[in-house]
Formats: sequence, C-alpha cells, structure tokens
Amino acid sequence: MNINNKRKIEDLRDKLKAFWKLSGQKILSIDNDYDATKGSPVFTVNGKYTTRGWTEWTQGFQYGCSILQYDVTGDEKFLAMARKHTVDKMASHVSHFGVHDHGFNNVSTYGNLLRLMNEGRIPEQEWERNFYELALKVSGAVQAKRWTPIKEGGFMYSFNGPHSLFVDTVRTVRSLMVAHKLGHGLMGENDKRISLLDRGVLHSLATAKYSVYYGKGRDSYDTESRTVHECVFNINDGNFRCPNSQQGYTGFSTWTRGLSWAMLGFAEELEFLETIEEDEMEVLGGKKEIEETFLKAAKATCDCFIAKTASDGITYWDTGAPLLYKLGEDYLDRPSDPFNDFEPVDSSAAVIGAQGLLRLGKFLLDKGDDEGEKYIQAGLLTAESIFSDPYLSTDPNHQGLILHSIYHRPNGWDHIPAGSVIPNGESSMWGDYHAMELGLYLQRLMDDKKYYTFFGSTERQ
Repeated sequence: MNINNKRKIEDLRDKLKAFWKLSGQKILSIDNDYDATKGSPVFTVNGKYTTRGWTEWTQGFQYGCSILQYDVTGDEKFLAMARKHTVDKMASHVSHFGVHDHGFNNVSTYGNLLRLMNEGRIPEQEWERNFYELALKVSGAVQAKRWTPIKEGGFMYSFNGPHSLFVDTVRTVRSLMVAHKLGHGLMGENDKRISLLDRGVLHSLATAKYSVYYGKGRDSYDTESRTVHECVFNINDGNFRCPNSQQGYTGFSTWTRGLSWAMLGFAEELEFLETIEEDEMEVLGGKKEIEETFLKAAKATCDCFIAKTASDGITYWDTGAPLLYKLGEDYLDRPSDPFNDFEPVDSSAAVIGAQGLLRLGKFLLDKGDDEGEKYIQAGLLTAESIFSDPYLSTDPNHQGLILHSIYHRPNGWDHIPAGSVIPNGESSMWGDYHAMELGLYLQRLMDDKKYYTFFGSTERQ
C-alpha cells in the first residue's frame, strides 16, 4: 500500500457528500423494486440485487443501510422505512439458532435504532426502547447458545456444525457484548447463568489463537501474518485439527474478507474493553492480558492487509489466489485492477478492512502510540479509493453502491459479465452496508460528533 502519511479525514468531505447522495438513491431503488418474497438481497447481477440461498445473513444490512442514511442526512423517510422493516421482517433473526450472524443482522438494525435513541436522534419512548433492548438481549443469548467447548475455553460455531470456527464470527461477538451491557445473561440448565461477556471474550481468544497466524512456524505455511477462514476441531476431545477455507482459496492462504472481519472485529473489541471494569475480567485471566492478545491479533491482521494489498488499498480476493502470479511480480506495487483477466479484487474486503485500520489507529494514538498513524493512513487510502471511480457506483440503474465485490469465488456464485473472464462490476449487501458504516465513522470524526461504536446502543445519555 502507498502510505504517504499526508492524508487527512477532512480530505474526504466532498467524496462523502457525493456518496451519501448516491446511497440514498440506491436504498430507495432496492426498497421499491426488490421482490422480498425471494429472500434477502445478497448481491447484484447485471446491476440488480438478487438472492443466493445459504443463510439469511444480509437482511439486517439492508435495513441497517436505511438507519445509517437517516443518521447522516436526517431524512425521516429512511427512519420510517427502517423502523417498519425491522418490526415486520427481523423477528426471525432474533430467535435464529441456526446461524453465527446475529451481530450482522441484529446489531445493524435493533442496535443502531437503540443507539439513535440514546443519542437523542429519535424520540425517547419507553415501549420502543424496551422493544429494541429485548431484541438485543435475546439475540445475544441465542447466539451464545451455539457453543463448542475446547481445552482453552470455547467458541460459537458456524453453520457448518460444532466442529467449525469461522473467523467471520469475531464480529458477531458484538451481539453478546451488547446484551451483556444491557444486563442480560444466558440461562442454562438448573438455572445456571452463563456470562455473555465471558463467552464473547473466550470466542475472541480462540479466534486470536487459531484463526490468526503470526509468522511463528505453526505450520509449513505460517511464514508471515495471515488468517484462515475456518478452523476445524475434534469435538470429542476439544483439539484443533486443521485450517480450512469455505470461501477462500485454501486453508493455507488468506481469504481477504475473512482477514478484514478479524481486523475490524478485534479493533472494535479493543474499544469495547475500555468500557469493562477490571474485576469483570479476572475470571478470564485479567483485562491487561486479554487486551494484549486482542491488540496482537489486530496488529497482525492489519499488518497483513497493508503488506498484501495493492498500492491503492484495494485487496484481491485471496492472497494466495492461484493466478495472481500472472499479474506480474509487482502487482501489489500498482493500483488494483478489477478488470484484469486472472483474479478478481474484493472491494467488500477492502471497505471492511478500512474501518478496522482506522479504529486500530485511533486506539493506538489515544494510548500515545505513534504507530497508530500508519494504520490511520492505510485506512484513509483505502477509503479514498472505495469512494472513487472505479469502485463507487454512480450509474442510477445499478442498485449497488460499491462495485467489484466478491461473494464465493470457489463456488462460482459471482456474476461474470460478457466479455470478461472473472467476476467484476457487481455489488454486495454487506459491502454496501460497510461502506455506509465507514462513511458514518469518518463523517462523525470530521464533524466532531459523538464517536461511533456498536456499543453506543448501551450508552444511555
């Protein structure tokens, strides 16, 4: 990445102004034209949102976009849209025992609405507050029930089954942390109360230990920092067995969206730990040790992103994708090329990772560590590229907001346009939502407004 230590958040003001205008148009287009009976919108094909059955993990992003649009613009129609759809469509996600996606679906909707009430952006109504809080409490407990014990703790397992730890899930830990802050716990057999904070921390520690590699020779391919999408465990004895990948190239390369989930997840958890008292962490080994583990994982993943990303801050879909070599030895020294003939980029990985870089950078700078500036600059570079051509979708007939997103390259689910040999030109609901979340994060910083966090939903003013 071309980090020049000269960019400032304020430099993005004009780009964000254009971005918010486009995002509002895209949200309205989807709400007016998408056939919701087909399932949640997942990604675009020829510029129109369509679905892809796997799990319903993107619906919260769809309605969360409306909430973020209202947050920035104050346009009441987006708030009304978000409230209605959250009530009508999101209840099944709150009680969904079959997925690891509660932090995606429910924190993006109920959580953002409660946060806005806490900030005085929507009127205080006791029944409405209770409605949002109850949804978030139940969501956190339901998510925590998907639990596999291992020798060093445990993890919330993926939809693949109890043996499967996904790196993605480190960002769904938010649902547990919010529910804990709201005073909730998971009630088990014999009325045993299980701490949601403990489970969230233990899951994150397992992710830091098994999903993140640190260049320490853990296996023959552990030569530098990287992540693995899936970790496979023997559920009979709790032992780790092997790395694997569902959406990446292999278990021995880095699927970059998985990398970005870890970047953002650990950075956010570091921020969250600042709100937790020391005595709450003693049973888990102490707050200092946990923070050090999260910080090590956040730095390793962010450093991997910086080292393995093109000069403009946009990632290719996997750092070990088999045809990257055909782009030339210097392909990382050049701007990304979404129209090449060999391997696709993944803009959604870049936009998620950018927020992780910025949050880690701010966390370090607030601690007096000047290394934070490196991560700030990397995040701003990626944001600058995401909010510009050829990644910002300016075509009014294209429902996507951020172009050149990849969903599942191994399964061949992504649309390849005529005349191309790789997928490009399309958008994803998670990419669009996280672009808006990145935009909100930056907008609040440049306007000197309240710092945006997922646990703002628990901070009643």
